[in-house]
Amino acid sequence: MPDTRPLTIALSKGRILEQTLPLLEAAGLTPHEDVQKTRKLMVDGDVDGKAVRFLIIRAADVCTYVEQGAADIGVAGRDSLLEYRPHVYEPLDLGIGRCRLCVCGPKALVEAGPAERGSRIRVATKYDQLAIEYFQSQGVQAEIIHLYGSMELAPLVGMAERIVDLVETGSTLKANGLVEEITLCDISSRLIVNPASFATRKSQIQPIIEKLRLAVEVRDKG
Repeated sequence: MPDTRPLTIALSKGRILEQTLPLLEAAGLTPHEDVQKTRKLMVDGDVDGKAVRFLIIRAADVCTYVEQGAADIGVAGRDSLLEYRPHVYEPLDLGIGRCRLCVCGPKALVEAGPAERGSRIRVATKYDQLAIEYFQSQGVQAEIIHLYGSMELAPLVGMAERIVDLVETGSTLKANGLVEEITLCDISSRLIVNPASFATRKSQIQPIIEKLRLAVEVRDKG
């Protein structure tokens, strides 16, 4: 029997949501409520007259909801995909939420040069795996201090020598006496799809992918 459940789409809260909504609108994905104002975490909507559901959740949780099949598709940052490595498809780069993942530190420490091979360094980050892998590649042992935010504060209070975090303009770094040491990768948000959902609901999901692809192309040309 065909799956008659509404297609479920996981969206990140915050700035990424603001940039995602115009693409959804251009693709005909219409929430029945203002998802930026409602306190509901699940909002009904439609696409081409068919029911859809929008889950409004933390950015770091989108990968989990899609990987576990609680959402069929979602919008996730490349940072989350690289850190958590979920088993999902990534059919489309939406080109939103652009920034970079960087190693940063106090200006004096960074200007003194990178940590020496064989040394140990304290690193404040929410990207534990990526930080460990980078410093291991440099022959440096990283002691990870896991923080969910305000990483810039850690070097100021002597809790860490470096941070690994997302940087957009660099203004927060500058205001707190920190500078970028190296860019690990550029970041943008991707459309992700649960593999099982794609296998069983391809006739519903593929048109959405193509409509979003067209919306991205029109925006970029515009």
